[in-house]
Amino acid sequence: MIIGLGNPGKEYARTRHNAGFQAIDVLAEMYGQGPSKRSDKFDAELAEGKVVAVPVLLVKPHTYMNLSGQSIRSLVDFYKLDPKAQLLVLCDDIDLPLGTLRLRRTGSAGTHNGLKSIVETFGEDFPRLRIGIGPKQDNVDLAAWVLSAMTSEEEKILKSAYEKIPEMVKEFCSL
Repeated sequence: MIIGLGNPGKEYARTRHNAGFQAIDVLAEMYGQGPSKRSDKFDAELAEGKVVAVPVLLVKPHTYMNLSGQSIRSLVDFYKLDPKAQLLVLCDDIDLPLGTLRLRRTGSAGTHNGLKSIVETFGEDFPRLRIGIGPKQDNVDLAAWVLSAMTSEEEKILKSAYEKIPEMVKEFCSL
């Protein structure tokens, strides 16, 4: 299961905090096997896909960022998945330079509330691919900054980073 973190709704679509949703859209274009569907049961948008020969479920939780663990918990329980081996979480990261990608098998949530929700649910032992959105500007509230729209130049840099994600996911699924 590959989960992109973000917030549902058009008002959040182009924000920094929705980098995980945007990455899922890229993966769905490359590996998806049909349109995504809204699931009230899991409070998420789901799309089936296949990475090489590995079936995957592409997920965008609709619980809003701070409660991502709830939606993911229901999916993990339903599909009887091992978070350590069968999850990959994609999310934004203010501590990485804009456009930098970092894949880790485990780690803390840092300041990321979506990851905090997942860590509270499963512990720190699950893989995550962090997408660098760069540090916030001085004298700007963190929440306001991550929920603000990206500039066209920032979008261009992130688009280049998103293009690398399918290959990273392919390697991850092959392990």
